[in-house]
Amino acid sequence: MPENILIAVAWPYANAEIHVGNLTGSHLPGDIAARYHRLKGNNVLMITGTDAHGTPVTLAADKAGKSVEEVYRFYHEGFIDLFQKIGITYDLYTTTHSENHFKVSQTIFLALLKNGFLFKKTEPQWFSPGLNRFLPDRYIEGTCYICSADGARSDQCDACGNVLDPAKLVNPKSKIEGDASSPELRDTEHYFIDLSKLEPDVIKYLKDRADYMRDTVLGESLRKIEAEGLRPRAITRDLDWGIPVPVGEAGWETKKLYVWFEAVIGYLSAPIEWGQVSGQKEAWREWWINPEAKQFNFIGKDNIFFHTSLWPAELMGVGSAFMEIFAGEEVPLILPYDVPANQFMNLEGKKISGSRNWAVWGRDVLTRYDPDAVRYYLTVNMPEAKDSDWDWAEFVTRNNNELVATWGNLANRVLAFCYKNWDGRVPDVDSLRPADLELLAAIENGFHTVGAELEAVRLRSALGETMKLATLVNQYLDVNAPWSAIKTDKAEAGKTIYTALKAIDSLKVMFAPFLPFTCERLHGFFGYETPLFGEQYTETVKDSLGEHLVLRYRVGQIANLSPQWKPSELKPGTKLNQPGPLFKKLEENVAEEERARLGK
Repeated sequence: MPENILIAVAWPYANAEIHVGNLTGSHLPGDIAARYHRLKGNNVLMITGTDAHGTPVTLAADKAGKSVEEVYRFYHEGFIDLFQKIGITYDLYTTTHSENHFKVSQTIFLALLKNGFLFKKTEPQWFSPGLNRFLPDRYIEGTCYICSADGARSDQCDACGNVLDPAKLVNPKSKIEGDASSPELRDTEHYFIDLSKLEPDVIKYLKDRADYMRDTVLGESLRKIEAEGLRPRAITRDLDWGIPVPVGEAGWETKKLYVWFEAVIGYLSAPIEWGQVSGQKEAWREWWINPEAKQFNFIGKDNIFFHTSLWPAELMGVGSAFMEIFAGEEVPLILPYDVPANQFMNLEGKKISGSRNWAVWGRDVLTRYDPDAVRYYLTVNMPEAKDSDWDWAEFVTRNNNELVATWGNLANRVLAFCYKNWDGRVPDVDSLRPADLELLAAIENGFHTVGAELEAVRLRSALGETMKLATLVNQYLDVNAPWSAIKTDKAEAGKTIYTALKAIDSLKVMFAPFLPFTCERLHGFFGYETPLFGEQYTETVKDSLGEHLVLRYRVGQIANLSPQWKPSELKPGTKLNQPGPLFKKLEENVAEEERARLGK
């Protein structure tokens, strides 16, 4: 029975280009999982979009001297371009600056208000006398009073990960006014969500997922709750860019929903928008009110606590009230199934820094290297359990020794040899030898072992197991040597080539979630007329806020007909197409050339 799988990926801020750390942190693992579940025949919905409302976006606009909307649209369209080029197959990649997202976010607010989980409170917030306005949290930086790190925001320290009390920040300064600024605390009224009421339910939610949630995720979340508890947290801010607070009271016209609160609601609003633009208005329910559906939230480690504690708490507080207000029925929204958060990727032993250009930028790197080469290295080096490091010398070595030598050469030499010596067709065989059957049995078992790793979102291990199977096929060929056997016994050589072709055809499916571009080419070499995957395309959506570009994905024909996560059914005599190399070998000087680009 097919499962309903929601792949929800962290929403990138529209304030900077996306680098490889962002890709391997959330977008790529989400895509690998989505592609696997599509091949398996599950009903997959992969969504996210550009976070247009965060203060990083307004800071970028202030720095560039441009309007916030102009800056947001520039980066939003760049993100869509990148995802198409590297093959991140969002069923919908949208934006928080849409009429639909406004409506859904405001409905969540009203549902929490109806259920008694919101209250008003006056608190001090940093105010700039020079600018005569309140400053959002990211506009204020100082020294963390907990770990003493510089550059802490007034609401959170990225160095130690703690939520901060703005009044305790040491030596606060305004980022847009500089060292000469003298911000002061002034009282302002805001809505708070009373997370303390939901703490017992959040703890139970986390402990119920102990069998499969990563230790790095579960442990951090429970430790923070034990140390700090879930305390009330403001969900509105004094801002002029964002989603209005839907209360209709005097004095609230200049306030907006806090971005931490509303951006994550995109995991709900995006499926609703997908249904609207797809002509299936109610289809989103299959992933949001169907208790059998599984939701995966792919994020980086800096967002773990928000997704494992605050977001589930929001949903628990909403209960059935969202559906009651939004759709006129009383049914609860489901909670995330798993949050497979990754750690950080560094670069050449140092933390990635966009301001110092110490980064490998997504769109830039794809001007020099093929997308599957980048996807491969990001996966084998994915920071699933601890921080990893992008090392240019290792990128070259792994590309040449693993991607090219182990897998690419295997596929090309067997197909090319067959195409030349059997008139472009799969050899006819009357029976197979024990060694042939043993290899095919090992490959068939790979669908279970590799599939189990993918189910558990252990992507590095899944790719490693698949590469081990490719090595096994190479060893089989070394023993049976069809290149020599054909000179004396073409029938025996044919059995070896037929067995190897079936193994490669199966491995193509196992590699496909990781290496979709080359596996699609290889799929064509085998003569298949329908694709493994579908296609990406863009379209423009119009609403009351104007127009916004979205990225869509059209599922392939085969995926609609039957599951493809299964051993090859390649038949003797099948006509092949002219094969060719799948990957490019890189010169050793690539590493030094790339290192020379850094920091400039």
